[in-house]
Amino acid sequence: MMVKLVFIVGSLRKGSFNEQLAKKVESLLPKHVDVSYLSVDLPLMNQDLETPVLPEIQSIRDQVMAADALWIFTPAYNHAIPGSLKNALDWLSRSLDLSDLRGPSALQDKFVTASCVANGQSPEDVFEQLIPLLNWLRTRVVEPFTGVPINPEAWGDNKLVVSDDVVNQLETQIKNLLAAISADDK
Repeated sequence: MMVKLVFIVGSLRKGSFNEQLAKKVESLLPKHVDVSYLSVDLPLMNQDLETPVLPEIQSIRDQVMAADALWIFTPAYNHAIPGSLKNALDWLSRSLDLSDLRGPSALQDKFVTASCVANGQSPEDVFEQLIPLLNWLRTRVVEPFTGVPINPEAWGDNKLVVSDDVVNQLETQIKNLLAAISADDK
């Protein structure tokens, strides 16, 4: 059975550390997993823009609804997720039927896991905020999340180095996510 994952990279910077981590995770996935990337370069959430649905919003909704799970790769901006990622989650969390504002959204019951490339304790701070948000958005959080430190030389050469320990954590995260999807299919 083909599994469809949507990767959401919360950084807009081309070649960001979190994009590099997403590519690393993609290389670790089994062959039966198909990955697509969701763009967070979207207009700011605004109820005035909800109807008619903007094509870029419909596109990300369709992408998420067709997926088995989402994997968020987020930097830590001031110990929180960046505005671009929050904005994408805001758009995706809106009810698909605006006459029923508590109705299902594109995110409804989706399995979600996350990783964060950042320095210091920032990943844990981000996860402490992200988990309640994902629960509020009625997703199905799959832990553990993985925090990834930035190797010092990356600031000069823009090449994230992922340690063997982090690779092991990512492999556990992959195993847990695929197990959750598999159990749900039964």
